[in-house]
Amino acid sequence: MFKMLRDEWVATMLVGYARTSTVEQTAGLEAQERDLRATGCKKVLSEKVSSIGERAALDAALDFVREGDTLVVTKIDRLARSTRHLLEIVRLLEEKGVALRILDFGGEAVNTSGPTGKLLLTVFAAFAQFEREMMLERQREGIAKAKAAGKYKGRAPTARVKAPEVKRLREAGVGASEIARKLGIGRASVYRILEAEGV
Repeated sequence: MFKMLRDEWVATMLVGYARTSTVEQTAGLEAQERDLRATGCKKVLSEKVSSIGERAALDAALDFVREGDTLVVTKIDRLARSTRHLLEIVRLLEEKGVALRILDFGGEAVNTSGPTGKLLLTVFAAFAQFEREMMLERQREGIAKAKAAGKYKGRAPTARVKAPEVKRLREAGVGASEIARKLGIGRASVYRILEAEGV
């Protein structure tokens, strides 16, 4: 596919983005990458990170795409953490002249290059956000019941156990973002540890 830009013909590109929440979901990430390549994505950026954490590969994908390109994801929850976040991404892509294609969006494929796709995306995103909020509410209710029954121990701390490594790297002159990347924890956790350690 080609597009006329500044009196030159340039190839437009399908750029894929894949994400799983944890390192244990390797098969899920591989399946996304396979589906994206089968769709025709020449470049696929992927990462194993929570939707609420920093996502370097997503930032790289959004920076990489150019006018006429299409960013492709397998499902909406791989891309955005909320309706608001999704619409921010769509607005950024629109400003760059880039379309968004979602291969499976409530059983349908959606492409924002047309008005119908944009409308469907907004409606489906609102439903997806509602569904997520309902799931979180059920999760909170389950935790409350487990606590009342004395069966809930909570999530094991992950960042705090890495405090000695955080301190060592910081003292070696490594920045917070790089420490977070090296140790697989959030940058906010790095700052909390450094503050607690007085570094």
